[in-house]
Amino acid sequence: MAAMKRHVLYIVRLKRYLSSYLGTILILVSLIGSSVRAEVGRPRGVAISKSSFYKPGDTFTCLDNSAVLPYSQVNDDYCDCKDGTDEPGTSACPNGFFHCTNAGHKPMYIPSSRVGDSICDCCDGTDEYSGEVICDNTCKELGRAAKEERERKKQLLGEGYEIRKQYCEQGKTAKEEKRSRLEQLQYDKVQSETIRNDMEALKNQAEIPEKEAKDKHQQAWEAEKASRQANREIDQITSAFKELDKNGDQFMSKEELQLHPEMDIDNNTVVSDTEAKEHLEDNDQVDFDTFKDKVWPNIKDIYRSPEPVAEEPPEGSTVEPEESPPVDPEMEADNDKDLDEEDDDDEEDDRKDERGEEGSPPAQEEEKMPDYDEETKKLIEDAALSRANFDEADKRFRDTEKELNDINSFLNMDLGPDEVFYPLKDQCYEFTDREYIYKLCPFDQASQRPKSGGTETNLGRWGHWAGPENNKYENMKFEKGLNCWNGPDRSVLVTLHCGTNNEIVSVAEPNRCEYTFNFNTPAVCIDTTPEEPHDEHDEL
Repeated sequence: MAAMKRHVLYIVRLKRYLSSYLGTILILVSLIGSSVRAEVGRPRGVAISKSSFYKPGDTFTCLDNSAVLPYSQVNDDYCDCKDGTDEPGTSACPNGFFHCTNAGHKPMYIPSSRVGDSICDCCDGTDEYSGEVICDNTCKELGRAAKEERERKKQLLGEGYEIRKQYCEQGKTAKEEKRSRLEQLQYDKVQSETIRNDMEALKNQAEIPEKEAKDKHQQAWEAEKASRQANREIDQITSAFKELDKNGDQFMSKEELQLHPEMDIDNNTVVSDTEAKEHLEDNDQVDFDTFKDKVWPNIKDIYRSPEPVAEEPPEGSTVEPEESPPVDPEMEADNDKDLDEEDDDDEEDDRKDERGEEGSPPAQEEEKMPDYDEETKKLIEDAALSRANFDEADKRFRDTEKELNDINSFLNMDLGPDEVFYPLKDQCYEFTDREYIYKLCPFDQASQRPKSGGTETNLGRWGHWAGPENNKYENMKFEKGLNCWNGPDRSVLVTLHCGTNNEIVSVAEPNRCEYTFNFNTPAVCIDTTPEEPHDEHDEL
């Protein structure tokens, strides 16, 4: 029994020993394999992905198959292959490329002409292998900075994308609200149009009797005015005939007419018999009826009634002159000068006043049409109320129609995928450089104005999305701005970039009157984490 126990114990110890021994062997094999892989030989300037084309001890075939060379001619500083692949680590081939391993940062290729030119192009310094220039290995620092930049961009994209999602929600909500409002407005338009048409019919119906009553009143008033005017004209003719008939024999003779110098036709200051008879229609004298019908129409524009003679005060009476306030001599001189200049005009005005404008009788005080009767007033009041009701209904209909058109225009507007650019609508952003203040109002217009003040110049109105075929929302095009002198219409191309704020970051004018804006906005931030570089780091 004891022997059996010792045998079992021996077997257990043997298993433990073999297990430990095999594990050690596997670790050694793994380390040896890693060492072998790490020490894979390849010429200077060759990426590890192409090391299989460069096998020491064998011949080398140019990668374009233009020649087969002894391996010893690789990197011998003499260009044998047409594609330059036999000199990856020297500057012998003008069309060759040198691979910078740049462990800790990004691998890269540089033209062979930069190898050994005493300038450190690779961050690990491998392009200056001769030792004539000592290049510090800055790959780790550059790699760390690149990583920080990637993290910054990742954070920016993340923050911008969160805002972008809010923009999409706002845009979709706005369009849904507009669609709901559109349905209500379409119903309201039908109703308001019906009410408007009813109000218009009532208005038209009320205006018919109103117009008839007002026309009747106006016609009566015109007849009254015509009657009054005819009476005034008869009075004027009677007065003129009486004044011209000096002897009161109820006839006006040519001799009596010659007493009025204004009847002189040839301006020789004498009214001749011929001139007098011409005014009298070739008669020596005329009675009142002939004067009224034939003579007066010829002379009424030139006839002037004599000025009334002022009555002399009774003999023995005295009239005290009115006292005048003291006058400043200088002011009196100025007034005298002004009066002298106006004398001629005043005389002419007096003559016009005597016979009215252009010889017509003195103007009567403007006559006012009498008020409407109560029945007409009621018709006018009813028609005014109908017009007010129609105007209100018409305004409601037009307001509804305008809002309907605005909503349709908004719903047809391309605001990007998921309406993401909606928050930019009806907003404006400014950018100031050394000379100008630029303003961008997305979906409306772009403009500039001088910093020192002045008129705003229209650089273009919203045209369309102008990005490349795979992403048309990358660029906005504003066109048909103010025309340049001897040049094209001004225009703006806006390039959109991811950013957490909506802002213009730069403005340029690469061509005359063609402007470019760079604009940051969360609306173009996409949900894509910046990819880590997948460059080869086979050298571990």
